[in-house]
Amino acid sequence: MFKVLIVEDEEMIRKGLRYTFDWLKADCVVVDEASNGEEGLAKMKETQPDIVITDVNMPLLDGITMIEQSLSEVVCSYIIISGYDEFHLARKAIHLGVSEYLLKPLDQSQLLEALERAKSQVDLKKKFEMIKNSHVQLNDDVLSATLMNGLSKASKHVAKMIEYIQENYRDKISINDLVVKLGISATYLNQKFKEETSYTFNDFLIRYRIQKAMNQLKSGEGKVYMIALDVGYKDYKYFTSLFKKYVNCTPSQFQDYYR
Repeated sequence: MFKVLIVEDEEMIRKGLRYTFDWLKADCVVVDEASNGEEGLAKMKETQPDIVITDVNMPLLDGITMIEQSLSEVVCSYIIISGYDEFHLARKAIHLGVSEYLLKPLDQSQLLEALERAKSQVDLKKKFEMIKNSHVQLNDDVLSATLMNGLSKASKHVAKMIEYIQENYRDKISINDLVVKLGISATYLNQKFKEETSYTFNDFLIRYRIQKAMNQLKSGEGKVYMIALDVGYKDYKYFTSLFKKYVNCTPSQFQDYYR
């Protein structure tokens, strides 16, 4: 699973991108977000993402300068998003090794394709780093194959945990269900899950439910309390407080924005 960091100063675009795109379908998880280039640089050092999606014009530090300053800090791919009037920056972005330059508003299918290319690019970068930093002779076929395939992907247990959330998020579920199902302790499962996704099981479950709710709210159909029920929350007030905590607005405000 690939870790994604979103750096965008416009909150509605940033939150919309984080919660309305099907990241799991792209084998990705958003580990964090930043509202300016300076914060983005700090988050990159902290989270070590595989892919950074960033705007160009941002306060404190623009996207291009942020990328320039991050090159020695992280091994990742970059996807730049910007308006038409900033397209002249594409040439400089290409020189920095940016894998994709997308224009706003983002098209979901274009982003999915861009992510696939970014994933391929970061795989190659990491393979090169592993080989460069190893003291192993690459004429050993078995060891070479191990190096080339040693990138961190979701383990089978984490993959099963994510699959369980996708299939059962509407119900009352917890990590203890998987303790019985997989025969492994909750402590180990949570540790492994956080290690590979940067989230605890419960936090990931909440974020997945919020994402599903946002998709329904965005369509403008259905009452908010019915959507809350559909994504696993019988307590409407609790759902509203969670939604506001993660999205920074109420479900009704979010729905109104897309009407």
